[in-house]
Amino acid sequence: MKKILLLGGVSEALAIARTLGPEHTYSLAGVGRVPTDLTCQVRVGGYGGTVGLAAYLQAEAVSLLIDATHPYAAQISAHAVAASKLAGIPCWALRRPAWQAQAGDDWREVADWAELRQALEGFRRPLFTLGREPMQHLQEIPAQQFWTLRALTDYPANARCQVIAARGPFHLDDERALFDHQRIDVLVSKNSGSAGTEPKLQVARERGIPVLILRRPRLPDADRTFSDAAALRDALHPPLW
Repeated sequence: MKKILLLGGVSEALAIARTLGPEHTYSLAGVGRVPTDLTCQVRVGGYGGTVGLAAYLQAEAVSLLIDATHPYAAQISAHAVAASKLAGIPCWALRRPAWQAQAGDDWREVADWAELRQALEGFRRPLFTLGREPMQHLQEIPAQQFWTLRALTDYPANARCQVIAARGPFHLDDERALFDHQRIDVLVSKNSGSAGTEPKLQVARERGIPVLILRRPRLPDADRTFSDAAALRDALHPPLW
């Protein structure tokens, strides 16, 4: 019997998981909600790097590994491709397309936190939508700035930072209200390509607010790459690997 291990991380992964039977496994790192209504098995937690993942693939007789992790989860994607080679099985990847700047956008790409800090000079009320990463830098907030951080779960903040625990999809009117209430003058974002989090970009465009975009990491080549979940699901049913 052929078995699939699906590494989740983006919303499209859950749509794929919903098509999988009980012999397959949907794997999550543990951040966010764990679905309880799936027919397939659900595994939460890591594997111990490339070697640990390869050992799991072999021990569980997995036939196909699918990497549907976040576009910025470069280390996990690297482990997936390397582990599949060690285990001698194919690795497919769901690579969500990046957002593209539109007329009226003021996007400024930054490579890392050092470039981001420099690009933030001159702004006072940034909105960070980078997940947990800014939590490590709360003591670096300049005196003239107040940060708004949005993440999946709540975290302790300080006098110059507010953390908002929220999960997409986000609606345009709600994003407008957030920008108004927090007096946002610059948006900091990953280029996740998610339709559910794209409305913030429209608000920035409407108001002429700059967007600091964290550059996407380079991801390894998988045996097959898909740009949308529907195409990947079609390739699985009937199985063609």
